[in-house]
This record gives sequence, C-alpha cells and structure tokens, in this order.
Amino acid sequence: MSEFRVSSLQLEAFIASAMTALGLPESDAKTIGELMTEADMQGSDGHGVIRLVPYAKRILSGGLNLKPNIQIIQERTAMALIDGDNGMGHLVMKRATELAIHKARSAGIAWVGSRLSNHAGPASLYARMALKHDMIGLYFAVGNANHLPPWGGLDMLLSTNPIAAAIPTLQEPPVVLDMATTVAAYGKVKAKAQRGEMMPEGWMIDRQGKPLLDPTKSDEGFLLPIGGYKGYGLSLIVGILAGTLNGAAMGSQVIDFNKDFSTTTNTGQAIAVIDPAAFGDIQDFKRNVDQLVRELRGAQRMPGVERIWLPGEQSHQKRMDHEKQGVLLAPSLVKQLHELASQLAISPLTALKH
Repeated sequence: MSEFRVSSLQLEAFIASAMTALGLPESDAKTIGELMTEADMQGSDGHGVIRLVPYAKRILSGGLNLKPNIQIIQERTAMALIDGDNGMGHLVMKRATELAIHKARSAGIAWVGSRLSNHAGPASLYARMALKHDMIGLYFAVGNANHLPPWGGLDMLLSTNPIAAAIPTLQEPPVVLDMATTVAAYGKVKAKAQRGEMMPEGWMIDRQGKPLLDPTKSDEGFLLPIGGYKGYGLSLIVGILAGTLNGAAMGSQVIDFNKDFSTTTNTGQAIAVIDPAAFGDIQDFKRNVDQLVRELRGAQRMPGVERIWLPGEQSHQKRMDHEKQGVLLAPSLVKQLHELASQLAISPLTALKH
C-alpha cells in the first residue's frame, strides 16, 4: 500500500461519523472527533484515531454510557469533583478543564478531579486547553491498564499514570510537557506493534529482568519506570492524586481496557489550572518564559548535538507538518478503520492526493 495520509478535517469528520453511528449525540461525537484528531496532529499517535476501534468495541460491548449525566458532586471555591457517569473520557475531561479554567479566573488556581471517567487521550490535550486563556494547565491521570509493578515486585499494581504541564509564552511555542511515569507510554508500545516495529531496549523487561523488544509480546513483561525507583514513586503519587483522592480506581481495582470491554473502568483524572495574572503582569510572565526558553535553547551543546529542544517543541513541529502534509496512518490501522467503516455503514477514509 502506498503512503496513506489524511487531513485533520477528514479525520475529525470520520471519527465523529463513527461515534454518531455508535449512538453518541452529534455534538458529543463532534467534540470527541476534534480531540482525538488533535492527538494525532500533535504526534500523540498512540492516543488518536488508533484508539477508535477499541473505543467502538467498548461501546458495542455496553461498557460506556453514551448519554452520561456528567455532574459536579463536590465543590468549593477553588475545587470540584466531577462524576463522569461512565461517559467518554474526552467529554468528562473537557467539562472538568473548562470548569477549572472558570474557577481559576476568580480564585487564581483551581483543581478539578473526576471519577467514573474513561480513557481521554493524551494528557497534554487538557493541559493545553488553559493556554488559550493565558493560563497554566497541569494534568494527572490513572492509566487504563496496569503495566508497572511496585519497584522490585512482579504484580501489576500501577499504570503509566501520565502527567502534563502547559505553560503559555509570548512568541515562542508554548512549553508543554507530556510524559508517562514509565519510560514509554503503553500507547507507544501499541503504536509500535501497529507499525510492525520493534521497541528500543529500556522500554520493557520480561519477568526475569531481561530486555523485551517485541511489542506483540508485551504481555510477557512490564514497562520500566522513569528514573528507576523514583518513577515508581511518582506513578504512585500521581495515582493517589488522580484516582484515590477522587474515589476512582487505583491498584488492583484498575480495569485493563485492552482486554475487558464491558466492565466500568472508573477512571480517575485531575486537572489543575493556575492563572499567572494572579501573580503579576501576564505579559511580563510570558516574556520571561520566552527569555528562559531562548537561554536554554542557546546553551552550549555537547559534541554531535544539533539542537537543544524544549518540551513541546517537537509536538509543535509535528502539528505544523501535519497541517501541511496530513496525518500518516499505518497500513494495518487503515485496514482496521476501513473494516469499522463498513461495519458502521459510514464513508471510509480516503488518502490525500499530493
């Protein structure tokens, strides 16, 4: 098969059509299409349209509430707890983030947690939403499958538990950190398997502690935490803040959504928003971040290093490239999406003509 690229508009429309055909209201389907496409546009291909078929399986298995009553169940001036009513995580976290932004305008800072949510795509999607309001976004989540044992153990009791931070700038690309507390997010393992590629050494090990390189055999081992035992500790803390604090699943309660498509996942997430204007002039803050970014980028480089990158710059570059050239989809993924389109009786994706 020749290279298969699609435009963002076509991808949005396709995902929205699929979600509508699966029974979601049109407005919700459109929101999900936009957010899933944004994941692919920024290069988070382990969390974009690659997730559409698994989402469809969960919906068709009755594992998701298609018309949830997403509501606030606890609230104070600078916080809230949202019950997602087992709805699509994208809908739950968009609502949570919008509420946090609203609260931060008056309180200076706000924290909104969620429970009974679901997988919501890459962490940075929600941290980045604060940027349009000249605010800082911080995101935390419990991963939707456990692939990490406690340090020195073998029982899978922790997940990738991602964190993200987005900081506004004046002229430079925003500073956006999006990372799992494991060396690689499991979505990247799935993307490698989808493309028929091997994993680099250091992502996973088997139960004897030997490197695991074949992503199709990921069940035979587990992900490694970043920074050894420090990453294990960070995964635990993120899980407590995003899961346990909200009354969401954590530890052995976490449902592996890769294998179980019908049980409610009770996924927990949290979004914190800080308004820099509460600390001083917003333009001064953004200008100072710009200055720091340029200072770091201009630092003396080690031999052989062509460029020093800031967090978020490569995603920013990927977004611009995808706007020009379209999003590249793996042949195996295209096949799955064509089969789903046929199953749902919707128009299939067609490759861009260059």
